[in-house]
Amino acid sequence: MAVLEIKDLHAQREGKEILKGVNLKTGPGEVHAIMGPNGSGKSTLAYTILGHPKYEVTSGDILLDGESILGMSADERSKKGLFLAFQYPTEVAGVGYSHFLRTAYNALSKSLGDQNREVFLTVREFQNYLKKNLDQVGLRHDFLSRYLNEGFSGGEKKRSEVLQMAVLQPKISILDEPDSGLDIDAVQAVAKAISQVSRKDATVIVITHYARILKFLDKLDYVHVMAQGKMIKEGPKGLADELEQKGYAWLGIQDATEQPAS
Repeated sequence: MAVLEIKDLHAQREGKEILKGVNLKTGPGEVHAIMGPNGSGKSTLAYTILGHPKYEVTSGDILLDGESILGMSADERSKKGLFLAFQYPTEVAGVGYSHFLRTAYNALSKSLGDQNREVFLTVREFQNYLKKNLDQVGLRHDFLSRYLNEGFSGGEKKRSEVLQMAVLQPKISILDEPDSGLDIDAVQAVAKAISQVSRKDATVIVITHYARILKFLDKLDYVHVMAQGKMIKEGPKGLADELEQKGYAWLGIQDATEQPAS
């Protein structure tokens, strides 16, 4: 179980302020959605939480279970139980998918020290564990013999990110636009996979521009609207439906362009 709390967070990239006082708090077992137009700061927030080195926090704080993580590197934050599913997953030639997942799982298990996490003594045991999770997210077993994201379709890459979330069992999962570039069938499949692997004691944050993927989630507790680098509105699941019907203009939001991380 974990509580993520963001307090009056300000962050910049290359001297340009993007986050301008973000506040957010999530609890165990909750599913949150962060919505907003392009350039609102959604992806910047995700990268800043995970400690991307190109984003500098100028004031405010990020707390995990009451402990500030600002002084931690990205890998240290990951070992604390934070996970980010990328909007544009990178292909990594030569890195076996199965080997990557096993190495990451063992590193995270060692750092978390969670007695409830399974211990896999052999490669075969871990392979069987992977196959169960592959079935949950709708990926074929032959994915285990491929290189990380290499040759994957858009939908396969997004499901691959959800598979990593299922396998690693992080405390806090942040999914950056898991629906981008997908047709409606693929969106529904990815949403189903997210619902399948979400655990009752873990937190999931879905960042999205549109409400369509949220309709297919089994659970959605809170919706937050982000604009111009801060949260301007929040509410229950129904807020997502209202945004789909009215758009963002009724909130006085103008679209912008947010510089992507690299």
